[in-house]
Amino acid sequence: MPGTTATALGQRIETARLARRLTRRQLEKLSGVSYSTIRKVEGGERSPGDGILEALARALDRTPEDLLDGPGRTDSRVHEAIPNLQRAIAAYDLPEDGPVRSLPLLAADVGRAVEDRVQSRYAHLAEQMPQLLSELFRAVDKARGADRERAARLLALAIRSADAVAYKYGYGDLSGRLIELMRWAASIAADPALEAAAAYVRMETFFSVSQLGPGLRSLRTAVDRMPAPTTESLAAAAAALHMRAAVAAGRMRRADEAREHLRDAEALVSRVRERLYDGTAVGPDSLEIHRLSVAVELGNPQDLRNAVVAASCWAPPRDLPAERRSHYYIDLGRAQMLLGQPQHAKESLLVARQIAPQHVREHSQVRTELATMVRLSRGRDEQLLAFARWAKAV
Repeated sequence: MPGTTATALGQRIETARLARRLTRRQLEKLSGVSYSTIRKVEGGERSPGDGILEALARALDRTPEDLLDGPGRTDSRVHEAIPNLQRAIAAYDLPEDGPVRSLPLLAADVGRAVEDRVQSRYAHLAEQMPQLLSELFRAVDKARGADRERAARLLALAIRSADAVAYKYGYGDLSGRLIELMRWAASIAADPALEAAAAYVRMETFFSVSQLGPGLRSLRTAVDRMPAPTTESLAAAAAALHMRAAVAAGRMRRADEAREHLRDAEALVSRVRERLYDGTAVGPDSLEIHRLSVAVELGNPQDLRNAVVAASCWAPPRDLPAERRSHYYIDLGRAQMLLGQPQHAKESLLVARQIAPQHVREHSQVRTELATMVRLSRGRDEQLLAFARWAKAV
């Protein structure tokens, strides 16, 4: 059973059973698999053979692949748009002839794409990006001098928006390709703050393959290569790198390193206003959101309790991007789950869903938490079950 542990498979089977409101005895009757075998499989004590897995899947109205691979993808319009996005970037350096609008008009469209990304409007974004990227590739190819740098800057920001779609919807190879293209465009733009933004986004590649050590090194290298933060945009770019490094260090359980990066970010954030810088929200409120993320990654009970108490007195302002606000409530839900507060965690995830439904529906950690909540509730919470089904967590 390559790629699937007995524990993970057992949890998926238990979650699927509870979602159908079945007891183990009832599943025994429907599947023909003995009660003791079901108990051992669900507890991760035994890996089911092909025959047992097929019998359980049939009784649970699933396929064996559903149970082995975990939740399936949602039915978003994004998936239909991905082939067009792949075609748009295939010949990025050899674009076909076509019209190119003025840079101000292109900038307006790129601004709308960035807004779609930070507000988690991924379906609309995915449908608009192929045509915009194709035109921007032509613009960079045709322009010269300062105009080429400006066109490349717009292209880098547009590619970042396209990458958000690819990354969040599970297209890892496409995301990696887009990130490399963003770095290429940023190098043409010759803007160190934009190149730092590309390094910030590149960390997604390391997160997705659990290569946190190399990823953390890449962030440190990006910080070291930056010029002195003498402008607001440079200070914001450096702060963003430190905030992302803090999360990575937290996930590696390097508490001292994570806190050091938070302190460095705090010193830089004191010099910037809360707003988007090259597509990244940076400022005092974003720093508070990252503090919670780091506490969750470190998993220290006292830090988690402090973070949850702090959340009772503070909430992300409504003028922050929806994606960032929803991420705060996702992390708050994770903290509450770690503290044994599943009901509070459900409420936090519902708030996150209200803020940015597309973001929440595609978030792997949301699916994991919802599946755990279904098991803890024994499938008796109708609101939770509906939520979990909507997110394809069960």
